[in-house]
Amino acid sequence: MPDVVVVGAGVMGSAAAWALAEAGREVVVLERFTAGHDRAGSHGETRLFRLVYDTVDYIRLAKEALSQWRQLESLTGRALLETTGGVEHGMAPQELRRLLEALAVEHVDAEVLDAAEAGRRWPGMRFADPVLFQPEAGRLKAADAIAAFHSAEADFRFEQQVERIDVVGDDGPVDIHTASGTVRAPRVIVAAGPWTPALVGKLPALRVTQEQPRHFRPIHDDIAWPNFVHWRKGGFDTYGLLAPGEGVKVGFHAGGPVVDPDSRDFQPDPVADRALRAYVQDWFPGLDAQDSTPVSCLYDNTASADFVIDQLGPVTVACGFSGHGFKFAPAIGQLLAGMALGTARPPDRFTQAGTIGQP
Repeated sequence: MPDVVVVGAGVMGSAAAWALAEAGREVVVLERFTAGHDRAGSHGETRLFRLVYDTVDYIRLAKEALSQWRQLESLTGRALLETTGGVEHGMAPQELRRLLEALAVEHVDAEVLDAAEAGRRWPGMRFADPVLFQPEAGRLKAADAIAAFHSAEADFRFEQQVERIDVVGDDGPVDIHTASGTVRAPRVIVAAGPWTPALVGKLPALRVTQEQPRHFRPIHDDIAWPNFVHWRKGGFDTYGLLAPGEGVKVGFHAGGPVVDPDSRDFQPDPVADRALRAYVQDWFPGLDAQDSTPVSCLYDNTASADFVIDQLGPVTVACGFSGHGFKFAPAIGQLLAGMALGTARPPDRFTQAGTIGQP
């Protein structure tokens, strides 16, 4: 019998499996699709890493993740996180002040530039407001990060769809049923993205959307590209980063249509697609708005955009990470492993799953 079964081999489940294996535990990971599949939120070549948040708990978690990404690089011999710096612009004065105050509490370096100076530093972009520059931001090699976690001494079983999870007694063991048979373990971690609620019962509502960023061709190869976040309409609205070999990824954040994760069509909505091209035309003089390749992403988010990380008895649950969760993966993997082993509790901010139970 394994010590822990992890359901889901996306970035969070894989990070938890890595942490458990590093702690000397026997781990089985069950994944309904193939390794590196494109059906959920962990696929792709790049992810944005940033420390800029307006709440101290997220900044602290990002700092912890930064340290652990570097440790994972050292242990696996893989280069996973490239420092590029990151810019954020378009914030109202009170929003900028709130960001700076939160960063100062955690002693995170940040610099405010006027729009003209930012335009001189990064001529591929246009700025109309003060710009917050954070030098430790970077670009994660997402596919390589998943592969690094998959190098753990764990039993990864792909194309093994979990059909049902039954808790035997009040505190386990837990029976995890698949079409191929049943796996029993004292503890289970469920990190199955938008499929999580169907396995563990009632959770806060997850809004599952199909997002459609694009990779745009840079006009000049010698322009520097930091990560970027554009605050519009009173919040975080657009984002992007250079994806080497693919172009500069630009996308609207959490604005796509609601979809069923089992029947999404992967096709861009033409209205939103035209809006994204027009946005790039207006704000990115260094990109060719007419030369791009569409990307299809899946988000699963709570209404607050906070994660769901909670526990009831032997079941640890984690979901709601899409859109800004990938960067935190090694820190959250350590947290999930500790919860499963009884040595950690989730921060109160994330304990939203107190009604876990069978559907």
